[in-house]
Amino acid sequence: MTLTQWFIFILIIQFVHGLGTWKLYIKSGRQSWQAFIPIYNGVVLMKIINRPWWWVILLFLPIVNLIMLMVVWVETARSFGKNTYLDTFLAVATLGFYNYYLNYVADVNYIEDRSIQPKSGSGEWTSSILFAIVAATIVHTYFIQPFTIPSSSLEKSLLVGDFLFVSKFHYGARIPMTTVGAPMVHDTIPVLKSKSYLFDDRKGSNSWKNKLQLPYLRIPGFEKIDRNEIVVFNQPADTLLDMNNFHPDRNYYKPIDKKTNLVKRCVAVAGDSLEVRDGFVYINGEKNLLPDRAHLQFSYLVQPKTNRFNPKYLKERYDITDDFGIINSQNTYYFSAISDEALANFKNHPNVAGITPNKKEKGVRDPNIFPHDPNYNWNVDFFGPLYIPEEGKTIDLNLEVLPLYKRVITEYEGNTLQINGNQILINGEITKTYTFKQNYYWMMGDNRHNSIDARAWGFVPFDHVVGKPVFIWMSWDGLKNPRWERFFTTVSGSGKATSFLIPFLVLLFGWIGFSKWRKRKKAN
Repeated sequence: MTLTQWFIFILIIQFVHGLGTWKLYIKSGRQSWQAFIPIYNGVVLMKIINRPWWWVILLFLPIVNLIMLMVVWVETARSFGKNTYLDTFLAVATLGFYNYYLNYVADVNYIEDRSIQPKSGSGEWTSSILFAIVAATIVHTYFIQPFTIPSSSLEKSLLVGDFLFVSKFHYGARIPMTTVGAPMVHDTIPVLKSKSYLFDDRKGSNSWKNKLQLPYLRIPGFEKIDRNEIVVFNQPADTLLDMNNFHPDRNYYKPIDKKTNLVKRCVAVAGDSLEVRDGFVYINGEKNLLPDRAHLQFSYLVQPKTNRFNPKYLKERYDITDDFGIINSQNTYYFSAISDEALANFKNHPNVAGITPNKKEKGVRDPNIFPHDPNYNWNVDFFGPLYIPEEGKTIDLNLEVLPLYKRVITEYEGNTLQINGNQILINGEITKTYTFKQNYYWMMGDNRHNSIDARAWGFVPFDHVVGKPVFIWMSWDGLKNPRWERFFTTVSGSGKATSFLIPFLVLLFGWIGFSKWRKRKKAN
């Protein structure tokens, strides 16, 4: 739905509300017309049900409003003496239309100065749970979201088992586009293994489910994405049905905000020219220099001197990322990710005869690499040059360039595209240029040979950006081994990361002690 359609829809809802409550407004000492004025009717209703005016704001926050609407329906019924479990059930089950019964049929009286305290233990428990969910959803959606590192794509900077806090407000919090869904649940509901949201996954479907999608909106942030920053984003070419299996040969259509969350390093920003040479990234012709906490890793072929070669022991001793394996009868071992620091020590081991980088040759095409076109002989180690689209910038468009930006033009910017001989038609009009509508970014892993990243699926639009990882609050190597040195450390910064766990614990226990002392002082 467009913003205009949403505006009309909200006006209709306000009219429906007015029809179902105007007599209740009168019984509470208000005027009937107050039930029909958008937003103002909500402020008046909060006074009627003896709740704060700012609840009206919560009624307009996607996902949160699903909970708040139920609460308001129940509170309205109770303000007119309907306090039984049946009344509560009917208020929720009828989606608020129980108000019509109270308004036109039931003989009810307004209870002024009604106590808002729950009358039972179960009511108090339910109220606490609901508002805890509301508060957590607001924080999760607009401020800070917890995130777990699932893969070794950014190993050494971020480890598998790191638990992050991702800031939503650095780049600007994105308003939820999917308006009907379970709070704080992303793609699927745990245990049930079903969708957590209402949406029709058929591309181009005109189902009413799709009409409940909000257009892309973002609260202004105070920071732009810088080159080499680590970013959490929704995978643009999401092909995941259940978030466990990657199928690059098809698309499973999801709303943008329900696509799989990934974390990568932004090696190129909008307006850059990117090229990969021998596995290294070059931006605008210059080799990209990563922060000192970043560690590039490549795969290598290792030839042992004797049969007593123990790859598992060497992997652990030299802190080598990911797995290894024997790849041929000559007993050559494949190590999928070795950093320069590990390589410097590993190659001098007395039982290592030789180490050879396992890199692709220039000009040898990998069909799994963007743009998946036979005219581009690119692979993971030799790629580009490629222009990263910038909002408002115009490029010349022809059949040779089109494969690079076809997905941008159609999937991300919503245009129709046709090819008629040598002519390119966008939205039915012949064109030789294209102007981009938003900024795009190039996201890659530091683990260059073991990372599914932009080299596989291309550009990341800004409307897919979730936030900026800022803090590692916990880290586990497996299920039993905590990495204490990584608890309460920052994600970015120079030099070795410093744990703030001890200062945090000192402040925490100091505050607890101070609070207890203050309570004893007041009691005396």
